[in-house]
Amino acid sequence: MLLTRRDFWAAALACCSLPGRAGEAPPAVMLAREARLGVDPAGFLVSEKLDGVRAVWDGRRLRFRSGRDVVAPPGFVARLPPVALDGELWLGRGTFEAVSGLVRRESPDDARWRALRYCVFDLPGAPGPFAERARRLADLARGTTAFVAVEQRTVASAGALNVWLDEVVTGGGEGLVLHRADAVWQPGRSDALLKLKPQQDAEAVVVGHVGGQGRLEGRMGALRVRADDGTEFLLGTGFSDAERAAPPPVGTVVSYRYRGRTAAGVPRFASFLRVREF
Repeated sequence: MLLTRRDFWAAALACCSLPGRAGEAPPAVMLAREARLGVDPAGFLVSEKLDGVRAVWDGRRLRFRSGRDVVAPPGFVARLPPVALDGELWLGRGTFEAVSGLVRRESPDDARWRALRYCVFDLPGAPGPFAERARRLADLARGTTAFVAVEQRTVASAGALNVWLDEVVTGGGEGLVLHRADAVWQPGRSDALLKLKPQQDAEAVVVGHVGGQGRLEGRMGALRVRADDGTEFLLGTGFSDAERAAPPPVGTVVSYRYRGRTAAGVPRFASFLRVREF
Protein backbone atom coordinates (compact mmCIF):
# COMPACT_ATOMS: atom_id res chain seq x y z
CA MET A 1 0.00 0.00 0.00
CA LEU A 2 1.37 3.43 -1.03
CA LEU A 3 1.54 6.14 1.59
CA THR A 4 0.39 9.67 0.84
CA ARG A 5 2.84 12.46 1.74
CA ARG A 6 0.65 13.34 4.76
CA ASP A 7 0.70 9.71 5.93
CA PHE A 8 4.46 9.56 5.44
CA TRP A 9 5.11 12.54 7.73
CA ALA A 10 2.51 11.32 10.23
CA ALA A 11 4.39 8.02 10.48
CA ALA A 12 7.68 9.88 10.83
CA LEU A 13 6.32 12.06 13.60
CA ALA A 14 5.01 9.01 15.45
CA CYS A 15 8.49 7.49 15.66
CA CYS A 16 10.49 10.64 16.36
CA SER A 17 9.93 12.80 19.43
CA LEU A 18 9.20 16.47 18.84
CA PRO A 19 10.73 18.77 21.46
CA GLY A 20 8.47 21.57 22.57
CA ARG A 21 9.38 25.25 22.32
CA ALA A 22 11.13 26.36 25.49
CA GLY A 23 11.36 30.12 25.27
CA GLU A 24 14.69 31.36 24.00
CA ALA A 25 16.81 28.67 25.66
CA PRO A 26 19.36 27.11 23.29
CA PRO A 27 18.28 23.79 21.80
CA ALA A 28 19.73 20.64 23.35
CA VAL A 29 22.36 19.10 21.06
CA MET A 30 25.02 16.40 21.12
CA LEU A 31 28.58 17.77 21.05
CA ALA A 32 31.69 15.98 19.84
CA ARG A 33 34.93 15.38 21.69
CA GLU A 34 38.30 15.32 19.93
CA ALA A 35 39.37 11.94 18.55
CA ARG A 36 43.00 10.91 18.88
CA LEU A 37 44.89 10.12 15.70
CA GLY A 38 44.90 6.37 15.15
CA VAL A 39 41.47 5.91 16.73
CA ASP A 40 39.92 2.51 15.97
CA PRO A 41 36.68 3.10 14.01
CA ALA A 42 35.19 -0.29 14.97
CA GLY A 43 31.68 0.22 16.32
CA PHE A 44 31.36 3.70 14.83
CA LEU A 45 29.52 5.15 11.85
CA VAL A 46 31.65 7.78 10.14
CA SER A 47 30.73 10.86 8.08
CA GLU A 48 32.48 13.91 6.69
CA LYS A 49 32.59 16.88 9.08
CA LEU A 50 30.84 19.75 7.33
CA ASP A 51 32.13 23.25 8.07
CA GLY A 52 28.76 24.96 7.81
CA VAL A 53 26.43 26.64 10.28
CA ARG A 54 24.64 24.31 12.66
CA ALA A 55 20.86 24.56 12.67
CA VAL A 56 18.30 22.65 14.75
CA TRP A 57 14.71 22.22 13.60
CA ASP A 58 12.17 21.34 16.29
CA GLY A 59 9.28 20.72 13.91
CA ARG A 60 8.12 24.34 13.95
CA ARG A 61 11.17 26.54 14.37
CA LEU A 62 14.69 26.60 12.88
CA ARG A 63 17.33 27.83 15.33
CA PHE A 64 21.07 28.26 15.61
CA ARG A 65 22.89 26.39 18.35
CA SER A 66 22.85 29.65 20.36
CA GLY A 67 19.03 29.56 20.40
CA ARG A 68 18.55 32.46 17.98
CA ASP A 69 16.07 31.96 15.17
CA VAL A 70 17.41 31.37 11.67
CA VAL A 71 15.79 33.95 9.40
CA ALA A 72 15.17 31.64 6.46
CA PRO A 73 12.86 32.20 3.47
CA PRO A 74 9.30 31.06 4.28
CA GLY A 75 9.43 28.53 1.45
CA PHE A 76 12.55 26.89 2.90
CA VAL A 77 10.96 26.42 6.32
CA ALA A 78 7.57 25.38 4.94
CA ARG A 79 9.11 22.30 3.29
CA LEU A 80 10.67 20.98 6.50
CA PRO A 81 8.84 18.09 8.23
CA PRO A 82 7.16 18.03 11.66
CA VAL A 83 10.13 16.02 12.95
CA ALA A 84 13.10 17.24 15.00
CA LEU A 85 16.30 17.50 12.91
CA ASP A 86 19.91 18.44 13.67
CA GLY A 87 22.30 19.37 10.89
CA GLU A 88 24.39 21.95 9.05
CA LEU A 89 23.39 24.68 6.62
CA TRP A 90 26.06 24.13 3.97
CA LEU A 91 27.14 25.40 0.54
CA GLY A 92 30.13 23.11 0.04
CA ARG A 93 33.70 22.66 1.22
CA GLY A 94 35.56 25.82 2.17
CA THR A 95 32.46 28.05 2.15
CA PHE A 96 31.91 28.77 5.85
CA GLU A 97 32.27 32.55 5.48
CA ALA A 98 29.76 32.60 2.61
CA VAL A 99 27.26 30.51 4.59
CA SER A 100 27.78 32.67 7.68
CA GLY A 101 27.11 35.86 5.75
CA LEU A 102 24.03 34.40 4.07
CA VAL A 103 22.29 33.09 7.19
CA ARG A 104 22.98 36.25 9.22
CA ARG A 105 21.01 38.49 6.87
CA GLU A 106 17.91 40.01 8.45
CA SER A 107 16.13 39.73 5.10
CA PRO A 108 16.86 36.33 3.53
CA ASP A 109 18.15 36.21 -0.04
CA ASP A 110 15.79 33.67 -1.62
CA ALA A 111 17.98 33.05 -4.67
CA ARG A 112 21.10 32.32 -2.63
CA TRP A 113 19.16 30.19 -0.12
CA ARG A 114 18.10 27.92 -3.00
CA ALA A 115 21.75 26.89 -3.33
CA LEU A 116 21.99 26.12 0.39
CA ARG A 117 21.63 22.54 1.59
CA TYR A 118 20.36 21.48 5.01
CA CYS A 119 22.56 18.45 5.68
CA VAL A 120 21.03 16.52 8.59
CA PHE A 121 23.00 14.05 10.70
CA ASP A 122 20.65 13.15 13.57
CA LEU A 123 17.11 13.07 14.91
CA PRO A 124 17.43 14.78 18.30
CA GLY A 125 15.40 13.19 21.06
CA ALA A 126 14.46 10.16 18.96
CA PRO A 127 14.68 6.72 20.60
CA GLY A 128 17.00 3.90 19.62
CA PRO A 129 20.71 3.60 18.85
CA PHE A 130 22.35 5.92 16.35
CA ALA A 131 22.48 3.25 13.62
CA GLU A 132 18.69 2.98 13.81
CA ARG A 133 18.25 6.78 13.84
CA ALA A 134 20.54 7.08 10.81
CA ARG A 135 18.47 4.52 8.87
CA ARG A 136 15.27 6.31 9.84
CA LEU A 137 16.77 9.65 8.79
CA ALA A 138 17.81 8.24 5.39
CA ASP A 139 14.24 6.99 4.89
CA LEU A 140 12.83 10.42 5.76
CA ALA A 141 15.23 12.16 3.35
CA ARG A 142 14.09 9.95 0.47
CA GLY A 143 10.59 11.38 0.92
CA THR A 144 11.55 15.06 0.57
CA THR A 145 13.81 17.60 -1.11
CA ALA A 146 13.79 19.88 1.96
CA PHE A 147 16.96 18.35 3.43
CA VAL A 148 19.56 15.66 2.77
CA ALA A 149 20.74 12.95 5.14
CA VAL A 150 24.49 13.02 5.75
CA GLU A 151 26.03 9.77 4.51
CA GLN A 152 27.19 7.45 7.30
CA ARG A 153 29.78 4.73 6.58
CA THR A 154 31.44 1.88 8.40
CA VAL A 155 35.25 1.96 8.13
CA ALA A 156 37.30 -1.23 8.32
CA SER A 157 40.42 -0.01 10.13
CA ALA A 158 42.37 2.92 11.53
CA GLY A 159 44.46 2.88 8.36
CA ALA A 160 41.38 3.14 6.14
CA LEU A 161 40.08 5.95 8.35
CA ASN A 162 43.31 7.92 7.90
CA VAL A 163 43.19 7.41 4.12
CA TRP A 164 39.67 8.84 4.04
CA LEU A 165 40.70 11.72 6.32
CA ASP A 166 43.57 12.58 3.96
CA GLU A 167 41.21 12.49 0.95
CA VAL A 168 38.73 14.82 2.63
CA VAL A 169 41.35 17.32 3.80
CA THR A 170 43.17 17.29 0.45
CA GLY A 171 39.85 18.01 -1.23
CA GLY A 172 39.26 21.07 0.95
CA GLY A 173 37.16 19.39 3.64
CA GLU A 174 37.54 19.82 7.38
CA GLY A 175 37.70 16.29 8.75
CA LEU A 176 35.53 13.37 9.85
CA VAL A 177 32.95 12.64 12.55
CA LEU A 178 32.69 9.26 14.31
CA HIS A 179 29.41 8.38 16.03
CA ARG A 180 29.04 5.16 17.99
CA ALA A 181 26.46 3.04 16.20
CA ASP A 182 24.98 1.81 19.49
CA ALA A 183 24.75 5.21 21.20
CA VAL A 184 21.39 6.58 22.30
CA TRP A 185 20.76 10.28 21.76
CA GLN A 186 21.97 12.30 24.74
CA PRO A 187 22.66 16.06 24.82
CA GLY A 188 26.07 17.40 25.78
CA ARG A 189 29.61 16.20 25.10
CA SER A 190 30.16 12.48 24.93
CA ASP A 191 32.79 9.95 23.90
CA ALA A 192 30.05 8.49 21.68
CA LEU A 193 30.61 11.38 19.27
CA LEU A 194 34.14 12.22 18.09
CA LYS A 195 35.61 14.65 15.57
CA LEU A 196 38.83 13.78 13.75
CA LYS A 197 40.82 16.62 12.16
CA PRO A 198 44.48 17.31 11.34
CA GLN A 199 44.26 20.29 13.67
CA GLN A 200 42.09 20.14 16.76
CA ASP A 201 39.63 22.87 17.61
CA ALA A 202 37.51 23.77 20.60
CA GLU A 203 35.57 26.61 22.18
CA ALA A 204 36.20 28.77 25.22
CA VAL A 205 34.65 31.76 26.98
CA VAL A 206 36.47 35.10 27.10
CA VAL A 207 37.13 36.03 30.74
CA GLY A 208 39.56 38.93 30.27
CA HIS A 209 41.89 40.93 28.02
CA VAL A 210 45.65 41.38 28.22
CA GLY A 211 47.10 44.58 26.79
CA GLY A 212 49.63 44.41 23.97
CA GLN A 213 53.23 45.56 23.97
CA GLY A 214 55.51 46.99 21.31
CA ARG A 215 53.68 47.06 17.99
CA LEU A 216 50.48 46.12 19.83
CA GLU A 217 50.72 48.90 22.41
CA GLY A 218 47.24 50.29 23.08
CA ARG A 219 45.50 47.24 21.63
CA MET A 220 44.62 43.77 22.83
CA GLY A 221 47.63 41.47 23.04
CA ALA A 222 45.80 38.31 24.10
CA LEU A 223 42.45 37.04 25.31
CA ARG A 224 42.25 35.22 28.61
CA VAL A 225 39.80 32.38 28.02
CA ARG A 226 38.25 29.54 30.03
CA ALA A 227 37.68 26.12 28.44
CA ASP A 228 34.79 23.77 29.23
CA ASP A 229 36.88 21.93 31.82
CA GLY A 230 37.71 25.17 33.67
CA THR A 231 41.26 25.49 32.31
CA GLU A 232 42.26 29.12 31.75
CA PHE A 233 44.92 30.18 29.27
CA LEU A 234 45.95 33.05 26.98
CA LEU A 235 44.92 33.13 23.34
CA GLY A 236 47.31 35.53 21.64
CA THR A 237 47.62 34.61 17.94
CA GLY A 238 45.31 34.43 14.96
CA PHE A 239 43.82 37.93 15.35
CA SER A 240 43.59 40.64 12.70
CA ASP A 241 44.53 44.22 13.58
CA ALA A 242 40.82 45.12 13.55
CA GLU A 243 40.05 42.31 16.03
CA ARG A 244 42.86 43.49 18.32
CA ALA A 245 41.49 47.05 18.21
CA ALA A 246 37.97 45.84 19.09
CA PRO A 247 38.42 42.44 20.78
CA PRO A 248 35.55 40.10 21.66
CA PRO A 249 34.03 41.25 24.97
CA VAL A 250 34.09 39.23 28.18
CA GLY A 251 31.46 36.50 28.02
CA THR A 252 31.86 35.89 24.28
CA VAL A 253 32.33 32.30 23.11
CA VAL A 254 35.27 31.94 20.72
CA SER A 255 36.61 29.04 18.67
CA TYR A 256 40.33 28.28 18.55
CA ARG A 257 42.69 25.74 16.97
CA TYR A 258 45.46 23.91 18.80
CA ARG A 259 47.85 20.98 18.52
CA GLY A 260 47.60 18.67 21.49
CA ARG A 261 47.82 19.58 25.17
CA THR A 262 50.49 20.05 27.80
CA ALA A 263 50.75 17.77 30.84
CA ALA A 264 48.65 20.36 32.68
CA GLY A 265 45.90 20.10 30.04
CA VAL A 266 46.59 23.48 28.42
CA PRO A 267 46.10 23.56 24.61
CA ARG A 268 49.43 23.83 22.73
CA PHE A 269 49.91 26.51 20.05
CA ALA A 270 46.35 27.78 20.52
CA SER A 271 45.28 30.22 17.80
CA PHE A 272 42.08 32.26 17.53
CA LEU A 273 39.72 31.04 14.81
CA ARG A 274 36.47 33.01 15.08
CA VAL A 275 33.75 34.32 17.39
CA ARG A 276 30.90 31.84 17.73
CA GLU A 277 27.95 33.89 16.56
CA PHE A 278 25.49 31.02 16.29
